Amino acid sequence: MAEEEQACCVVSVSGPPDAPEPVAGPWSCSGVILSRGPGLVLCQGAVFAPFLRDGSAAWARPRALPPDVLRPGLRLLVLQPPALEAPAAPRDPADRLQQYEARLLALVPCGAFQRALARAFSTTEPWHFGGEEAGDERAALHWFAWLRVPGFDSPGGGWTARANASCLRKGEGLLACGSPFGALCPDLFLNTLSRGVVSNLSGEENALVLTDARCLPGTEGGGAFLPSPTGPRLVAVIAASFCWKGAEWVGLTLLCSLAAILRSSAAVLRDAGIAVPPVPGQVAAVQAGSGQDSLGWVVLVECGATWGSGVLLAPQLLLTCRHVVEAGARPRVTLAVGPGRAATVLKGRVVFATEESSPFDVAVVELEESVPGFVPPCLADTFLPGIVTSNTRDTSVGATYPHLNFCIPVSVLQPPVEHYHRTADPAVFAVLNRASEGVRAAWRLQRQPGPPSKL
Repeated sequence: MAEEEQACCVVSVSGPPDAPEPVAGPWSCSGVILSRGPGLVLCQGAVFAPFLRDGSAAWARPRALPPDVLRPGLRLLVLQPPALEAPAAPRDPADRLQQYEARLLALVPCGAFQRALARAFSTTEPWHFGGEEAGDERAALHWFAWLRVPGFDSPGGGWTARANASCLRKGEGLLACGSPFGALCPDLFLNTLSRGVVSNLSGEENALVLTDARCLPGTEGGGAFLPSPTGPRLVAVIAASFCWKGAEWVGLTLLCSLAAILRSSAAVLRDAGIAVPPVPGQVAAVQAGSGQDSLGWVVLVECGATWGSGVLLAPQLLLTCRHVVEAGARPRVTLAVGPGRAATVLKGRVVFATEESSPFDVAVVELEESVPGFVPPCLADTFLPGIVTSNTRDTSVGATYPHLNFCIPVSVLQPPVEHYHRTADPAVFAVLNRASEGVRAAWRLQRQPGPPSKL
């Protein structure tokens, strides 16, 4: 499991059993594990909004709120994968999660973030955050919750590696980690990674950060990490996954500087007897295009009026999606511009495409010419982030969730690809047409057994 995933979790809040719906919940969001000595989790404060004794008026207070501002009888749970490394064999989804009891230390407002937010997003304009419907979510946007999680206590455990947002520069790479839809379907969405860059900065010591890393509702409270040669460092917390102006969606995620939250929380943590190590001011970041990514393997595939992406596996072999090539036209493949290489267009032919009934939306294309200087990637034999196939669509309302994509694990494709290298027989890919019912259910976002998901 990646270091970013080790530092992230899901926070779930439920009211007492006799509480009326929808107040009873559970309500959930993402969170970051800041310390394992003692066990501390930080998350977005808005998840507690339904449980405030005084309602949304509490968000207008200028200082931290103690636990007694919440209704009694709440149950706080933190969900996280149990192992730090991938298992030798696939796990049952139910075994992938562990639950830890938690308690609220305090709800804390971040003043520097609030001031930067007011300057950047005028209240006289129709800005709102987190969803398509405007509401009072903006009042809670600068509030964060500190949770004490005894189950995370570890002898000799320390704080998650951090960096100060003041060292960020526009265009610098970031990695966001959060769980879309919170605790709704953690078997699939727990600790999802999204890569982006710093789009803009505002406020005191960059208290407010905008990024194009693509996030979804439920990722609020997750972490944004700055890659560095010594490992990723937590630099900010996701405050809002979406920004809207009127009815127009703005494709940026809103982050709050972790350093700003820590400064605002100093008194709360001190009263709880928690010592916070200083945050490093400068961190050497991994620059984009440094050769440590795989962008050179990605190509543009065009078939008539249809187009999509593909990934090169050999100098004359690439994988793409069946729906990209199903128009029947001959594929045109455009290679990415690279050092010493201009954009190049090559012709290819489809040697295999899965049947429409198969959940594996895959096609194999052979190129007429070899890609010069191509260095084949090493395919993983355990699951790693795979080959993007489609957006997620809510068929009940006809809407598509932006930036949530289905992927096929490359470990599923590795055996037929290796056989094809040896035999040049496209029939070896026919196994992709024979998926189990468990695989089919997963691609329908269904638990097994159970009714169809709304997604």
